[in-house]
Amino acid sequence: MPAEPSHGGPAQDAYEGGLRKVARVVLLDPRDRILLLHGHEPEDPADDWWFTPGGGLEGAETREEAALRELAEETGITEVELGPVLWRRRCSFPFAGRRWDQDEWYFLARTAQTATAAAGLTELERRSVAGARWWTCRELTEAHETVYPTRLAGLLRRLLDEGPPARPEVLDTEIV
Repeated sequence: MPAEPSHGGPAQDAYEGGLRKVARVVLLDPRDRILLLHGHEPEDPADDWWFTPGGGLEGAETREEAALRELAEETGITEVELGPVLWRRRCSFPFAGRRWDQDEWYFLARTAQTATAAAGLTELERRSVAGARWWTCRELTEAHETVYPTRLAGLLRRLLDEGPPARPEVLDTEIV
């Protein structure tokens, strides 16, 4: 089963285990499309999946700061309105020959800037991120590709129908 890549700037390549604090971004455009990145195992492009932008905290960064930095590095998008934390999730997966254990917070963000340019990728990210795509909720629901978190289509539908939750929803732990 494919694993979700982990992005975190320079510190990412030095990750050696432990619970990694991660900020992810559920980025919506004016048409309520969500931006997902297309990733794969560095040595096997056929082992692929889609995931939200984001990555590990660096130094004394807050999760909000990490979310905005990672979004800029991975997509070039800087004109965003960062909203509340929607979901929290623990996950564990193999990627690039290592096991990654993460505590992820998913922030809602909105932007009118839809052009992407991944100019700030680490060496590992350059070998494992194949691009980005804006998805409608319907496209995501009908997709046959692997998407992380695995319930993203339903979570997005509920977000669009009901708005952000009053407090972050804790998602099921995913172990791949």
